[in-house]
Amino acid sequence: MLLILSKRLLRPLLSFGLAFLLASAAHAKNPTLMVLGDSLSAGYGIDLDQGWVQLLRERIAQDEATAHYQVINASVSGETTRGGLARLEALIQRHNPEVVIVELGGNDGLRGQPIKLMQQNLAQIIQSLQASNAKVLLLGMQIPPNYGARYTQLFAAMYPQLADRFKVPLVPFFLHQVALDPQLMQSDDIHPNAAAQPQLLQNVWPLLAPLL
Repeated sequence: MLLILSKRLLRPLLSFGLAFLLASAAHAKNPTLMVLGDSLSAGYGIDLDQGWVQLLRERIAQDEATAHYQVINASVSGETTRGGLARLEALIQRHNPEVVIVELGGNDGLRGQPIKLMQQNLAQIIQSLQASNAKVLLLGMQIPPNYGARYTQLFAAMYPQLADRFKVPLVPFFLHQVALDPQLMQSDDIHPNAAAQPQLLQNVWPLLAPLL
C-alpha cells in the first residue's frame, strides 16, 4: 500500500521536476545584455519607462534576431568608475552577461577625479568583462571645461584610448546631438529629459546591433 502511494506521489513530483528543469534550461539559454551605467542610464529625473534602456529593451523585443535577449539595467544614479568596478564581479556572477554596455566616467569627471585613476578603473572593468567572455560596448563621454582645457581634453581622449587598447567598439559621445540642445536637457543641464531618450538609443544602436 505504501509502495503504491509512493509511486502515485512520485510521478507528479518527477513531472514537476522535469518541467522545472526544462524551463530553467530554456531560460538559461537566453543571453543577457547588461547596461553598467550611472544616472544617464538609470533614468534620473524621468519615468523609467521613458528611459533609453527601456526603449532598448522594447526595440530588442520587437526584432526576431534579438528577441531572445534579456536586458538587465545595472545602472545606479551617482555611480563612478570605482563603484562600477566594485559591483562588477557580483553582477557577472549573477547575470553572466554576453554583452555589456559600459556607461561610466561622467561623475568622476564632474568631480575632478584623476584621469589616470578613471582610466585604470575602466580598464579593469573591461578586462574583467572580457575575461568572462562578455562583449563590451564602451560609451564615451565629454564634460564641461570646469577644470580647464587640458583636463577636459584628457578626459575625452581616455575613451578612444581604452577602446583602441582593448579592441572594443566605442560610441564617441553618448550625448551626441543632445548635450547642447536645451530642449533635450533637464534644468540642471546635465541630465537628458524624456524627449532625448530616443536619440540616446539611436547613438548606441548602430554599434550595439552587431554585438547581439
